[in-house]
Amino acid sequence: MLNKLRAALESILSSGSTDQRRPLLDKHYQSNIPDVYVIGDLAGAPVIKLAMAQGVEVIDHIASLPDAKAGDTSMYDLIVVGSGAAGLNAALAARDKGLRVMVLEKAKIANTIEDFPEGKWVYAEPDSQPPKGKLWLDGAQKEDLIARWHQIVRDNHLEAHTDEALETFERQRDRSLLVKSTKTTYRARRLILATGQRGNPRKLGVPGEAREQVYHRLYSPRKYKNEDILVVGGGNSAVEAALVLSEQNRVTLSYRSGEFSRLFKDNAHRLNEAVAAGRIKVFFHSQVQEFGEHEARLAIDRGGRQELISAPYQHAFVLVGADVPVQFLKSLGLRVENDWTGSFVRAIALTLCTLAGLWLFGGQAALFGYSLSHVPQWLGGLAALASLSALILSGARGDRYAWLGVSFLAVYSVYGIKMGKGAEFWPYTGWGYKTFSFFGRPWGFWYTVLYTGLMTVFGLGALKRWGLDRRDKFQIWRYTSLISFQWVFFFLIPEFLFQWAIHYEWVGHKLAADPQFAEQAWRSYGIVYAWPLFFYTFFYSPHQVWMVWGVFLTFVLIPIFALFHGKRYCSWICGCGGLAETFGDRWRHLAPKGKTSIRWESMNTAVLILAGVVTILMLGRDAVALFRQPADWGVSLYRLYVDVWMVGILPVTLYPFLGGKVWCRYWCPLAKLMQLMSAFYARLGIRRFKIVANEKCIACHECSRNCQVGIDVMSYALKQQVLDNHTSSCIGCGICVSVCPMDTLSFGQPPLKNGLVSISPTQPH
Repeated sequence: MLNKLRAALESILSSGSTDQRRPLLDKHYQSNIPDVYVIGDLAGAPVIKLAMAQGVEVIDHIASLPDAKAGDTSMYDLIVVGSGAAGLNAALAARDKGLRVMVLEKAKIANTIEDFPEGKWVYAEPDSQPPKGKLWLDGAQKEDLIARWHQIVRDNHLEAHTDEALETFERQRDRSLLVKSTKTTYRARRLILATGQRGNPRKLGVPGEAREQVYHRLYSPRKYKNEDILVVGGGNSAVEAALVLSEQNRVTLSYRSGEFSRLFKDNAHRLNEAVAAGRIKVFFHSQVQEFGEHEARLAIDRGGRQELISAPYQHAFVLVGADVPVQFLKSLGLRVENDWTGSFVRAIALTLCTLAGLWLFGGQAALFGYSLSHVPQWLGGLAALASLSALILSGARGDRYAWLGVSFLAVYSVYGIKMGKGAEFWPYTGWGYKTFSFFGRPWGFWYTVLYTGLMTVFGLGALKRWGLDRRDKFQIWRYTSLISFQWVFFFLIPEFLFQWAIHYEWVGHKLAADPQFAEQAWRSYGIVYAWPLFFYTFFYSPHQVWMVWGVFLTFVLIPIFALFHGKRYCSWICGCGGLAETFGDRWRHLAPKGKTSIRWESMNTAVLILAGVVTILMLGRDAVALFRQPADWGVSLYRLYVDVWMVGILPVTLYPFLGGKVWCRYWCPLAKLMQLMSAFYARLGIRRFKIVANEKCIACHECSRNCQVGIDVMSYALKQQVLDNHTSSCIGCGICVSVCPMDTLSFGQPPLKNGLVSISPTQPH
């Protein structure tokens, strides 16, 4: 049973993983193995200019270390594995810093660019950022770029070993690295992996794929003439290859899906024209079963019925993308993100032992009828501390289940104690709230202090990361807004200013003297929190001021806001969304993705309906006796499961594993209400909130990877489709706009076209 539970849990916790998983790195690109660094495509540099910048940055860091130079002539200060933009620029920068450096390359210098089709134009995006380092970069055909890079390598006397791949490395007692290649061994003080992922083309794994006439790259499309060509794949690379090859050949295009969902708009148009002209024959829902000598066998799904056909070919091109070399990285000892390793059973046992120890520490005297009064309380505290320490130690050794246990314990304790004196969750019942109420202030106050502190500290970090470092005014204002709303409306007003307003009669003598208003400071959260997020807006004897404001906020201001800004309330104002955008920001790339995760979003519809039904019951309970018991039961149910578990314990526990938007995306009724409003405006054609794309997308995945609500933003960008709340649960945080290296995305109208084309066999136009 535990194995089934682990499998089910792991399928959910791994739902944020994509084909673009990266090694775990620190801010200086160092991996979990000291002195081993990763840069380039594997470290999130999707374009040449950004990869070059990483090469310079990592050397600046290494050169600043006191032991940058090995001090041993038999040892390299640095070995760089991979001779792409990142690796070459790093090696050149290292030579300039006086480091003894060598480059290992399993194929050719700049092999990825060498593998581009002949005449492909290489772009120097983003325009706003000048290139760093010694490598030359400007818009040019690949042949010109390669020639310049080779000249730079020669001019700088860079030691580069081609056709020599890294096999493994071992740390020696003197902290050096023994690096083994396919030819010999070397000693180095440090190692930089700049291998990229495009050198690992994805395979179909079918018989005959190793035949000489089956390729996984297209080098010189013009040399094929009057042949039967089979192209496998449905991305831009496959379609562009099919288009070029169809000019002089008979091309069959096989794709496993039923539509080309990720094509550039121009590619889709050109493909439709080629199909209509008979130059390309497309088979959807088809998969290659075998490559024969002259024919490939394709299995086509005809609505549940499989049909086998033969497709003639003289050459075949399998262009189905590239795989991150996860197994290779793991074989070297590097950890990759979202890798669920460790002991599930041990994590559960240690978590339960920690809770049991706290239960004894709290003075509980019986278990299943057996007296435990003879067990000293300090022993329970010691057991809890030992179990928690074991969990943390396991986590430090790479056990993610242990970190899940630690996260649950922390968040469960915070919210379980917050329930109130006598209502605390086990094991804190009867002692937790009192114990954690300091300096005459209840735990509820310190919870707010903790919440605000987390948002402030991590919010400033996120502001620096997305705003200041990128000079992005939109993100600077957004994080300033989130932190300000938390301080003013969710901390200072309910905890201090409301009481001062009553004491000094800032709200007028009449309201200040009215106990119905004066004794409900907690309702000041409703100044910004609209129903149904602030679930209790309309019941438990609200003053008329709160009733009027609640109706105006929920049914007037929020609909107007949604018209112009969609669900941006979640990413600019809301405290719940604010914690996710600040404290949860570092894990945003782990947000669940794919169709299954989108189906999970229907849960917030159920919560919205529950909130509406319980509110109606509460409003009618005094008039309709039949409503009283269901209303009381409904409020208790909502408070326990929604206000505590769905708002607090579950989502915050899962921040480090599923990103920060678990509550906002899957359960928040106000988020669903705003999405329905915004979608309605979109259907009417009057909505003002939308994200649009120009033609510059290069399919780098950065936008989709960093979306907190798991939207496949890249698919919208590729097809230049409008992204709004009619088609997605977008919260308007704008990170996809900020992170795009090509300035593809924008709010509102797309920028003017600049004629950028993703691939051209001769010259850009």
